[in-house]
Amino acid sequence: MSVRGMGKLGMGVVGMTRRAVLGGVATAAFGAVAVAAAAGGSLPAFAEGKLKVAGIYTVPIEQQWVSRIHVALKAAADRGDIEYVWAESVANTDYERVMRQYAEAGQQLVFGEVFGVERAARAVAKDYRL
Repeated sequence: MSVRGMGKLGMGVVGMTRRAVLGGVATAAFGAVAVAAAAGGSLPAFAEGKLKVAGIYTVPIEQQWVSRIHVALKAAADRGDIEYVWAESVANTDYERVMRQYAEAGQQLVFGEVFGVERAARAVAKDYRL
């Protein structure tokens, strides 16, 4: 079995359902937090309040894959789990500036596609520890 639209190449989880993969990721994240807490470490900073999330998209939010991310993040914001802001149709040449503005505004996690802007995204992430 493969994830719809992805085929069987490059998945590394051929034969697993998307639900199983996501469940494994969630379990691993929860386990890491539990281990840190049990070891006397502190929980991640976002555990103390709402996580501030930004979405930066080079295409309109109606685009197939971006819309799925956007809808999920909007639902989390509507539930009160996160604070979510976004920018759409951002030119590749403007991506770094927009990402820096969100980082300066205190956004703790940035979502977006980085195929054409990976170098700029990595530079900003390094500067702001995003």
